[in-house]
Amino acid sequence: MDESNALELNPHRRLNILTGEWVLVSPHRTKRPWQGKVEDLPQDNRPSYDPKCYLCPTNSRADGETNPDYKESFIFKNDFSALLEETPKNSYNEDNLLVAQSERGICKVISFSPQHHLTLPELSIADITKVVDLWQAEYKSLAENPWIKYIQIFENKGEIMGCSNPHPHGQIWAQSELPVEIIKETERQRKHYAINKSSLLSDYLNLELEKNERIIFENEAFAVLVPFWAVWPYETMIISKKHVKNIAAFNEKEKQLLAEAIKVLTTKYDNLFETSFPYSAGMHQAPVNDGEHPEWHWHMHFYPPLLRSATVKKFMVGYEMLANAQRDITPEYAADRLKELSTEHYKSKAQQHGTVTA
Repeated sequence: MDESNALELNPHRRLNILTGEWVLVSPHRTKRPWQGKVEDLPQDNRPSYDPKCYLCPTNSRADGETNPDYKESFIFKNDFSALLEETPKNSYNEDNLLVAQSERGICKVISFSPQHHLTLPELSIADITKVVDLWQAEYKSLAENPWIKYIQIFENKGEIMGCSNPHPHGQIWAQSELPVEIIKETERQRKHYAINKSSLLSDYLNLELEKNERIIFENEAFAVLVPFWAVWPYETMIISKKHVKNIAAFNEKEKQLLAEAIKVLTTKYDNLFETSFPYSAGMHQAPVNDGEHPEWHWHMHFYPPLLRSATVKKFMVGYEMLANAQRDITPEYAADRLKELSTEHYKSKAQQHGTVTA
């Protein structure tokens, strides 16, 4: 038995090369009985239009604005933004012990579709491509503000992830300072690039493609994989095969291929436990108005909380909060499970057999 196989059978640590943090892997714990919290499954019988929904076309939002009768994806400034564009610049420091500074930003909401009941895996590749088009357009537009240093595109899907509105949507936050995770990833990628003159994720992805142990799907432009250092049970990443710094660099064909990768992955997620699979997902890309950053390589993280079934989730508590992240199933096991799943959505199968109503 080689060293890598021996590690997979016993408790061991794995290094997250993007952040420099470690995760404890405990594969021997997968057989432990579960007598803990079991989640209630949310009802998944939403109509195509809900007159009470703040995001559906022609409805009034919380601030009184009326949504247009939009036919594709639709974006607007968040009515309850966490960051405000007009925030004045201030700071506070008392003996380097009480330290604070103001943060300025712009927060937007993007409704993926006018259809209240359709999540990303249930949209066509063409419709997801329109979402990618809007992501790219918003990124370019927001980056024109010289005071903005970072643009975070993300989605929280499902009640279990704290999603406040069931209409499928994502968010874009643009801010005046670099957030913590981006600072960590910038430093790690910069160090690798300075030594190797190649991007950290290019070299990592080439190795993953060669080993083919954690690859779930790939097309001409993107690879979907379970990272070697994954923390969440079915955590994944989409990595561009071309070394590009941000979403603005993708051409029309690449945007279609990104839409395909997103659809394949999220469909597999839904098929895993035959439920509308919850997750938090977001792109990591180079800071803006902050120099060239040749080290940066675009990628997209997916962090889903489900562990054993649609009703049993992974909790980050105790050791995870006080020491470091820990997981039971190995990334290789998770990759095998996801790889074997169909890319035909389970709801479509049920509809074909007349067991559910569209």
